[in-house]
Amino acid sequence: MSTYMAKANEIEKKWYIIDAAGKPLGRVAAQAATILRGKHRPEYTPGVDCGEYVIIINAKDAVLTGNKLLQKKWYRHTGYIGHLKEVSYKDLMEQRPEKAMELAVTGMIPHNSLGRKELKKLRIYADDKHEHAAQSPIEWTREF
Repeated sequence: MSTYMAKANEIEKKWYIIDAAGKPLGRVAAQAATILRGKHRPEYTPGVDCGEYVIIINAKDAVLTGNKLLQKKWYRHTGYIGHLKEVSYKDLMEQRPEKAMELAVTGMIPHNSLGRKELKKLRIYADDKHEHAAQSPIEWTREF
């Protein structure tokens, strides 16, 4: 008996929609990362893109527990000497909640070519409007 190895062209991809309203940002990101990787499927193969598409709505309504809203910061560097920028998550969640969710999901995906390919299947929206009705997304109700 040999081990089953999935092939990327044999896997049927579905679209899932996750509502982040009132849920912790990290929990939603973990669920999205699991779906993007395909770890919820029985035919999961680590080196193959078995993941499915994910739409996250209401990213502005996701919550950060504890003092993360005030103490957590997002750092980025422009490339120039002394140009390290820092933004608190309070400001980030007010101005760009999609970016905060994207950073959380990106940290949970492998940092290689397969991870970059999987991240292209992620769509994040600040409110409940999205333009993927034609794909008939399925509501993700399972909690991990």
